[in-house]
Amino acid sequence: MIINRISHLASHLVAGACLSALLLSSAQAAAPLVLMTDFGTADGAVSAMHGVAYGVDPQLTISDLTHQIPDYDIWLGAYRLYQTANYWPQGTVFVSVIDPGVGTNRKSVVLKTKGGRYFVGPDNGLFTLIAERDGVAELREIDEKVNRLAGSAESYTFHGRDVYAYVGARLASGAISYEQVGPQLPNESVVKIAYQKPVRDGHTIRGIVPVLDVKYGNVWTNIPKSLLDELQVKLHDPLQVRILHKGKQVAKVTAPFEHTFGGVAKGKPLVYLNSLLDVAVAISQGDFAAKHHVASGVDWEVEVSKAPAAK
Repeated sequence: MIINRISHLASHLVAGACLSALLLSSAQAAAPLVLMTDFGTADGAVSAMHGVAYGVDPQLTISDLTHQIPDYDIWLGAYRLYQTANYWPQGTVFVSVIDPGVGTNRKSVVLKTKGGRYFVGPDNGLFTLIAERDGVAELREIDEKVNRLAGSAESYTFHGRDVYAYVGARLASGAISYEQVGPQLPNESVVKIAYQKPVRDGHTIRGIVPVLDVKYGNVWTNIPKSLLDELQVKLHDPLQVRILHKGKQVAKVTAPFEHTFGGVAKGKPLVYLNSLLDVAVAISQGDFAAKHHVASGVDWEVEVSKAPAAK
């Protein structure tokens, strides 16, 4: 009887110890690390960043958002973060490197959003849209005296490897806490790129073309569904879309509002809501941007209104 009780007690202790170990392991599990750059993949730059991160913790889960941002296009990098970040779990660490000012006095920071995600990179406007949409819970400048890859102090032009990948990996792995990144900065000090916010002006909605759907040539806008709803647009209603570059009209089309590309015949234009529920314009199985010579960025403006009634 005594032996049975001891055996029973021992089994409970073992089970408890296993559960504690499992919970501890879960609590210490590394967060995902997501990399984005304008480096491309033709050379070893991205591989070096992966190597530095795995050197911190071989168990890290590392994903690549994209490394095909056009050279020095900070705005597009900001948009790609905006487009994807909220689909990653809380605690995810994003390392973003579009950094034409590498080695200068621009700050290297880690921004923590109110949703609990972390963004590592140069404070040069890359975090404009993340800060606006998700809110800044805290901002810290990277202290490179303690948070820099060993032996890299005389390298001035590859902070993506020597500082950002290293700090991002240490943060994701739990090797450092957020407070150990460096000194706190004012939340409002985040550098932001100026751009036209979406607004309604009477019967017209104005915004910009922040990005193209590059694979298919669809033209995305920053105009949300809520503003389109204010115009009381119904399915199949004809809309007039004007696209301007630096104030000069580049394209003007009238197209129906549809839920799907199949709502119009092949080769015909349509207005729809993209995957972010923002207004977009396209040609069914065609390339609207190429046909109308439309690009994207803060100096590409768009106007949407109901089309005038046919006489």
